Amino acid sequence: MNNLIPILNTLPTSIVPADVELFDPPMCCPSGLCGPALDQTLLDVNEMVMSLQRENLRVERYQMTSNPNAFLSNAEVMKLVREKEMAALPIAVVRGKVIKVGAYPSADEIRAALNGVTA
Repeated sequence: MNNLIPILNTLPTSIVPADVELFDPPMCCPSGLCGPALDQTLLDVNEMVMSLQRENLRVERYQMTSNPNAFLSNAEVMKLVREKEMAALPIAVVRGKVIKVGAYPSADEIRAALNGVTA
């Protein structure tokens, strides 16, 4: 594990972040839409993501186990995870700014943040 940290710290810093980034809690699959019972919240989030993508916005979803680099490369996200542990997740980031912690934002909250309106 100790050998992994130096490698993760050498990631390129010139990558432009997505318009919207969702840092998800651990789930059984990337969208959480798997298993015998579907969670309505995750269905709503998936629909919102598809809607934003249809508007040509770049939306990325990350899980700590499958996308650790995304977590490690965002200092504010890592600070929240260190402070609140799993209770911090999900974390929503719009154009580099955290807009919601511990719950998924609504489409209206994301659109307001995209338009520069803060809560």
